[in-house]
Amino acid sequence: NKFDDAVLKDKNLNVPFVGPNNRKGAKAIGDYLAKHLKKGDEVGIIEGIPTSTNSQQRTQGFQDAMAEGGMKVVSVQSGQWEMNNANAIAAAMLSEYPNIKALLADNDNMALGAVSAIRAAGKRGQVQVVGYDNIAAIKPMLQDGRVLATADQYASKQAVFGIDTALEALKDGKKQSELKGSVETPVQLIVKQ
Repeated sequence: NKFDDAVLKDKNLNVPFVGPNNRKGAKAIGDYLAKHLKKGDEVGIIEGIPTSTNSQQRTQGFQDAMAEGGMKVVSVQSGQWEMNNANAIAAAMLSEYPNIKALLADNDNMALGAVSAIRAAGKRGQVQVVGYDNIAAIKPMLQDGRVLATADQYASKQAVFGIDTALEALKDGKKQSELKGSVETPVQLIVKQ
């Protein structure tokens, strides 16, 4: 998570953020989903913890893609990053909005909960699901179509990206004030192979 810009400025610090652009990653997932929907289709977003920067950025990226594609976001509710919470939220959305065509989850754990809710509602194949993180449990669901897409932000390499950035700064002899404000790491759209 990126440090708060106002706090850094107040403390006269420049601490580079090394990590993915979650909004851009979620937008790529949403854009891919939009190709599988029709203009005007209803969708729901299951966000993480609403005060989390990652959740805010992913939700905004999904909203950007759905607005651009002409879809109607009928509900945005928090699954608190948890599968069971997301399952309950997804079940409620499916009940309240029977014409919903997709559920966009801010992480793959919540996408798993959405998949379960869709199965329980007898709507498999009628409601698309996308997630974020490319966890191992999501891979078979990508292959059999229960999940349409996710994103890999190379979480296992995040520390490596940070260390590489620090070593580059040391090697070049840069002062702390001369460091870049952020170093964007890759996010890759993952779909059925």
